[in-house]
Amino acid sequence: MPNTLQEQEQVMREFRAIRNFPNVIGAIDCTHIKIKKTGGDKAQYYINRKGYYYYSLNVQAGPVAAERDIVARWRGSTHDARIFNESSIKDRFEHNAMNGRLLGDSGYACTPYLFTPVPNPRTPQEERYNEAQIAIRNTVERCFGVWKQRFRCLLHGLPISLQNGKVVIMALAVLHNIAIDMADHVDIMDNIEAGRNNPEERNENDRNIAGNIARQNFIRNNFR
Repeated sequence: MPNTLQEQEQVMREFRAIRNFPNVIGAIDCTHIKIKKTGGDKAQYYINRKGYYYYSLNVQAGPVAAERDIVARWRGSTHDARIFNESSIKDRFEHNAMNGRLLGDSGYACTPYLFTPVPNPRTPQEERYNEAQIAIRNTVERCFGVWKQRFRCLLHGLPISLQNGKVVIMALAVLHNIAIDMADHVDIMDNIEAGRNNPEERNENDRNIAGNIARQNFIRNNFR
């Protein structure tokens, strides 16, 4: 993620240009990378939690177009929110080391620094907020799609050991960023997963009062 104030302000300007949504520094999500069947007494935890019976790593990223922040060590059964809660990027927001806020889907808890969609929007303002929030959040899903289009092994699966698979995922994220810097563009084909192939999940434990108040105040001030 951007470290200096200047870098953070530049990223926020890039996001605001999409749907005039202020103070966004990143969109966060996870995608599953298939791995070959792993043995041992912990093998069951690598079975994909989406209900597809294959083994995977659940990979978190928070990009604009490039992979700015990536975590590639969690088992396929792990919920996206758990990965975020244990990540260094959350720790940076908790300790006010980052300006702006993240956008995530309904599987994450709404907090003052991570805004999720409004469940069951009741006003035109909430509808407009949701439309803009989803449009901006699509950047991370598109990033996953382009990444997997560039390196098809991420789409079809890694036929290597678990430990080597984690290293390869990180290396391919670095190569993807280099390709973007060199203007080596890739178009997403219609049949390529764009990061998500299941309906949004609702975090039933989302009871963060401060987050809900911050989101409502933000909507009131910016989506009149």
